[in-house]
Amino acid sequence: MTRKSFRQSINEALAQEMRRDSSVIVMGEDIAGGQGSPGEMDAWGGPLGATKGLYPEFGGDRVLDTPISESAFIGAAVGAAATGLRPVAELMFVDFVGVCFDQIFNQAAKLRYMFGGKAKTPVVIRTLIGAGVRAAAHHSQCLYPIFTHIPGLKCVLPSGAYDAKGLLIAAIRDDDPVIFFEHKLLYDLEEDVPDEPYTISFGEANIVAEGGDVTVVAFARMVHVARAAAQALAKDGIKCEIIDPRTTYPLDDEAILESVENTGRLVIVDESYPRCNMATDISALVAQNAFGSLKAPIRMVSPPHTPVPFAPALEDIYVPDAPKVEVAVRDVMQY
Repeated sequence: MTRKSFRQSINEALAQEMRRDSSVIVMGEDIAGGQGSPGEMDAWGGPLGATKGLYPEFGGDRVLDTPISESAFIGAAVGAAATGLRPVAELMFVDFVGVCFDQIFNQAAKLRYMFGGKAKTPVVIRTLIGAGVRAAAHHSQCLYPIFTHIPGLKCVLPSGAYDAKGLLIAAIRDDDPVIFFEHKLLYDLEEDVPDEPYTISFGEANIVAEGGDVTVVAFARMVHVARAAAQALAKDGIKCEIIDPRTTYPLDDEAILESVENTGRLVIVDESYPRCNMATDISALVAQNAFGSLKAPIRMVSPPHTPVPFAPALEDIYVPDAPKVEVAVRDVMQY
């Protein structure tokens, strides 16, 4: 085990899979950087440096800097996957999906189905999500519920460095299209991560903390928010069971339902917009399948239904934080 950051784990997963399988390529805007300029070719490594160092080792045939045209290179990645490669395309920010969504939900997601299982699209689309870095409304959204809604896509949200490496390797080896969401504020967080390759299965939630009073389901960075709230609540004797689903599709329904049947209370922490997000989806899941176990109304902690503010004071209020989770948990504990 070596202490590694989320960023290093992503980089290591890519490098190890590219060494293992020559059909794995990476592509995207500035994933090497410096194209056509007198400076260093490996200058950028993407907006947060996750692919830096790949170009010198694997060269321009497998590390492809693309034009600023998401529709073009996401479409190229889907086509490359359909013809035998395993592309990992970097959609710099999830907010840019509007210009390439047809390639994802009408092509990549449907190809296996429309060809009766005789075709496959083993493409991974890595993309950045999340508020908190003063990047305004065009670079701060959490749009994973949109992709979760589409049949044929697998959606992955790692919450730490260990999960990031294992889930990304699993995504690259998967024969279906995978959307891999990386929260910006997780990039410098460190964990013990094995040096050798390993995989984490999709659809298997991680029980981050065990407790018998309240089930708290959280995604990506919100897992850390939930943990901070749980630590504060524990001082008052309230024990939270924190569930990190890791993937929104496939979703580990069983783990969530089993926990709620044990605790009788549910709080869901979701940074995506509040209408039709994962919090509402899981609320419906529990209401339909474990209603008799509930001792209290389900509580959802999400941002308001508004674009992410740019003003720091407003953004700080916008993003769910530990005190808001504490309030929700204390509320359900009254029943």
